[in-house]
Amino acid sequence: MPGEGPAAKRRKLQNGEAAGNVQWPADVGADTPLQFHMQDVSFAVPQRKKLTLEITAGRGYIRSRNQNTKEIEFVVPMDQIQHVLCLPVPERTQRQFNFCIIPRNADGINTPPDGEAAFEAMVCTVADGPPKAAFSGSGQQLGTQDGEMAEKLVRRILNDNLTQTQVVRPDETEFASAVPEAHRKGEKAHHVKAFRGSKEGYLFFLSTGIFFGFKKPLVFFAFENIESTSYTSVLQRTFNLSIAARATGSDEIQEFELSMIDQADFAGIDGYIKGHGLQDASLAEARRAKRYNVNVGKAEKGGDTSAQGAVEEESELQKAHRELEDREEEEEEDYEPDSEGESDGSGSSSEEESQGEDGEGQEDEDEDQDLVAAELGSHTEEINEEEE
Repeated sequence: MPGEGPAAKRRKLQNGEAAGNVQWPADVGADTPLQFHMQDVSFAVPQRKKLTLEITAGRGYIRSRNQNTKEIEFVVPMDQIQHVLCLPVPERTQRQFNFCIIPRNADGINTPPDGEAAFEAMVCTVADGPPKAAFSGSGQQLGTQDGEMAEKLVRRILNDNLTQTQVVRPDETEFASAVPEAHRKGEKAHHVKAFRGSKEGYLFFLSTGIFFGFKKPLVFFAFENIESTSYTSVLQRTFNLSIAARATGSDEIQEFELSMIDQADFAGIDGYIKGHGLQDASLAEARRAKRYNVNVGKAEKGGDTSAQGAVEEESELQKAHRELEDREEEEEEDYEPDSEGESDGSGSSSEEESQGEDGEGQEDEDEDQDLVAAELGSHTEEINEEEE
């Protein structure tokens, strides 16, 4: 029976760590009626393997089943799912989508209380094409007649069963990268490549928060958990984005630094952060701020309103970026070798320059007088010749 698999195969999180000895709810392993299942689905998290994706009837569970042993590998109750993201897989010639299932206390910021368990996040990949092995609970193959693509089908089934959220996809009005999708010409990219420590991943700026994946550990910064953001290590080609996050109900601040982000995406990321009113913390004063979008230091002195503080905060945000652009413009100025000799007299005062100009004017005037005298002299000689 599927429910009789070894306990070590059953995955949960215990205070943020995988724990194989925590038992599933009693009916998860039972032959619960299925509403939907799709075979040969590639999972990346929590394990990299092909499994059968299942969704049980009655808004029960989403789970994966081993196609050989028929054992359930991992599972999440629908009422425990906090976020579901449908994100295009970057740098693939053929379009694919990663469905990221993020249960409560498994977003990389919030952790379960001591002694309590949380279900582990899932990431599975669905191709952009007709579903080849998708079936309803009755065994009827889906997507063969109505032309519904696999991504849209899975998204619809999830939305019909989710109880706490709906599937979120990237939106161009939220963010689109200035760097086009290299592997699919003419298609806009919604991701930004970044590093967290030595781990390479992708950032997505969504309508509900900021996601970094697709390798473990995944991190999803929901807006309600973001305390502040700041830009650091602003260089000619790259910059870092630091996010200070606070778990729900906690006073402890967690710092996350996403590094080596392409400078081409600075304006888009900055616009996204401002558009959602996320607090900028480029300055130490703003980093210590406890109020949302308020420069606390000046507000406490009574010399600034929150609106004025936000404007000043905005200008400080751009300061490092503007200085970098100014330096680049100076370096790009053309070098004129002929100006070397002229620069030798660059220390002369304006008075000396005016004197030089006066001297040149006097010389021109003397030359004009000599020409007039010469002409008058030649004219006099002609008259004397005629009289003789």
